[in-house]
Amino acid sequence: MDKNTKGIKFLEEQKYEEAAKLFNEVIEENPNDPLGYINFGNLLLHLKEYKKAERFFNRAIELDEKAATAYYGLGNLFFELENFKNAATHFQQAIQLGLDEADVYFMLGLTFVNEEQFKLALPYLLRATELAPNDEEMLFQYGLSLAQSGTLKDAKDIFIKVLHKNENHADACYNLGVIELYEENVNEALEQFNKALKIQPDHLLAINGKKNIEKLLEENTEE
Repeated sequence: MDKNTKGIKFLEEQKYEEAAKLFNEVIEENPNDPLGYINFGNLLLHLKEYKKAERFFNRAIELDEKAATAYYGLGNLFFELENFKNAATHFQQAIQLGLDEADVYFMLGLTFVNEEQFKLALPYLLRATELAPNDEEMLFQYGLSLAQSGTLKDAKDIFIKVLHKNENHADACYNLGVIELYEENVNEALEQFNKALKIQPDHLLAINGKKNIEKLLEENTEE
């Protein structure tokens, strides 16, 4: 196992000092290799040392202007800082340079979601689900963007798929309930809100949705 690989393993294990020591050695031994700078930048990003991380990513790009993962690192950095326009630019550059991984498409999609550009987010979130078909969170976010774009039938299908993967996904139950309510399937909506609350009793949106339906049913009974 080389030092970069070992350092990444330490990073995943949250052994930050050990990771820093190895990445530093990699840079000292190979000062013209961008990989050491990218890995050190990712470590600094984990530690929320944003200014320092930015310098390391930029140094990697100085050494190799086609270092796609350095642009991805900068995208993550700007996303953390809620500078979504800059984040989107860097994620797009990473993709253009050949980074064809689920995470970069997912993060680009989330960037557009945060800017409430849900239709723009859709192709990137879809691509993420194609590259990582077992990732329920990517699938859920794709469904959510479909719903927010007004494509409710497709969103409903996606939320059902999420629940096939994880029947205890409270947010998927809640959002299915909202769609059922929109389709005027009141009893089905109530069932989904109840499911969400069984999984997560403090789910505020589901609590509110259930109250509104019960109030509606009560008013209809009185009539």
